[in-house]
Amino acid sequence: MTTPGGIGRRLRELREASGLSLSEVARRAGIGKATLSGLETGSRNPTLETLYAVTAQLGVPLGAVLAADPAQRVSGAAVTATLLETFEEPGAVFELYRLRVAAGAHQSSPAHQAGVTEHLTVFAGALRTGPADAPLLAGAGEHVSWRADVPHVYQTVGEADAHASLLIRTPRAG
Repeated sequence: MTTPGGIGRRLRELREASGLSLSEVARRAGIGKATLSGLETGSRNPTLETLYAVTAQLGVPLGAVLAADPAQRVSGAAVTATLLETFEEPGAVFELYRLRVAAGAHQSSPAHQAGVTEHLTVFAGALRTGPADAPLLAGAGEHVSWRADVPHVYQTVGEADAHASLLIRTPRAG
């Protein structure tokens, strides 16, 4: 599980480095100022959805804040994601996650920054995932990719949890 203090400190550092106020980041991310303040101070536990909303407004990949947490795992409404590795190249950052998507649950993810793509491989179960307006279906052994700079979803198909890997490619600002 995540430790909110490490992630919160990193969120504050990134926000301050961007020159944005707490109010401005909260407004852009569509969350309450008190929520963001609580995350930064470590008094609130972050959800995957909230972290994605904030990091998108800061222009950084999710791994930029998860790397501050030795457990590197965070949960949302349906998805539990564990950061396995971050790879950096001159043009992009790649984050590799292990996912468990709970049976019967649905999760909406906000749009990431422009140019982000997600590449998901299902190992067990089946998922309906990808752009919210046109989700893709992937069963065990199948792979799907989509542009993640639009709202997207994760939902199991059937009565079992789904297990997958997710590679997120975030282009570096030029």
